[in-house]
Amino acid sequence: MLEEELLYVLALQRAKGIGDINAKKLISHCGSAKNVLKEKQQMLQKINGIGSFATKHLFDNNNLKEAEKELKYIQKNNVETFYFEDKKYPEKLKHCIDGPILFFKDGNFNIELQPIISIVGTRNITSYGRDFCEKLIADLKPYNPIIVSGFAYGVDICAHRAALKNELQTIGVLAHGFEEIYPKTHKKYVSDINIKGGFITDFWHDDALQRENFLKRNRIVAGISEATIIIESAEKGGSLVTADIANSYSRDVFAVPGRTTDNYSKGCNDLIKRNKAAILTSAIDLIEMLNWNLEDKKLKPIQKQLFVELNETEQLVYDFLLKNGKEVLDMIAINCKLPIYQATTILFNLEMKGVVKPLPGKLFEAV
Repeated sequence: MLEEELLYVLALQRAKGIGDINAKKLISHCGSAKNVLKEKQQMLQKINGIGSFATKHLFDNNNLKEAEKELKYIQKNNVETFYFEDKKYPEKLKHCIDGPILFFKDGNFNIELQPIISIVGTRNITSYGRDFCEKLIADLKPYNPIIVSGFAYGVDICAHRAALKNELQTIGVLAHGFEEIYPKTHKKYVSDINIKGGFITDFWHDDALQRENFLKRNRIVAGISEATIIIESAEKGGSLVTADIANSYSRDVFAVPGRTTDNYSKGCNDLIKRNKAAILTSAIDLIEMLNWNLEDKKLKPIQKQLFVELNETEQLVYDFLLKNGKEVLDMIAINCKLPIYQATTILFNLEMKGVVKPLPGKLFEAV
């Protein structure tokens, strides 16, 4: 994109009351951002969905003045821009009606070839969530996916770090400009992420973090990827909003189940119960649902960990299944002399440890 057109795109992006949806309508009708700002206001108001309220601040001279400053920053710092009509603009994001008309890149990543998945969840990640996240990303390594998240506390930073550990590209989507880092304690990860990934944002370089920015950030997290994974979430949280956005884009959504008594599994369990997310118990669930080809990637079957630590009751149930093969829940409980609720919990724990797998008909078997 030519610098002159970028200037007008920035001015259009800065105009109050326009937004990405209306900006795309205006550009489509007029042919370019420059033509939009050269058109008569009365003519623009005749476009379907564009009225006097939308164009009220469109021709404010301050928009171009601020755009000139931002353009100088982009040029000085060699910031790469992604315009929604450019070929390099992410294909998935291009199909989102409210996708940004322009966003900015800092780092070293290539989003053209590899599959992209987003991983989000609670800021208060538990050891269960952390272990699942790390194992999931390790098991997906043969597919070389790009791991996207929001660079926040908890699940987000766990996903970024696990991606780096497995030498995968990772992208942090920011809710502010590049001149700010939030949370500040994550500044220590910026350099490593920029080497094997980077950051994107549709906020200008000096835009400060505002509470409402997270919603804008989340639409990019959901829109840029082919699937969004919720690791852990309470009954309410930003990751559930991201899941709703992904569903609105007709993208695959996955949620990791947990015990009904665990606070940070309630959100995920509810997504699964309401058919807003597919259940995710291992990398294989994701691979099969997204139709990633096992043979092409030469993915070896995901094996259970060696020397898994089991407590006395878990060992009892595992030994029973190992000896008797496939068995229904009721018979497992009876033969192991356990109440149903306890047997259910134990089987779930064994499944998470990779030594038992559920089968249709409430059957379970050792693996």
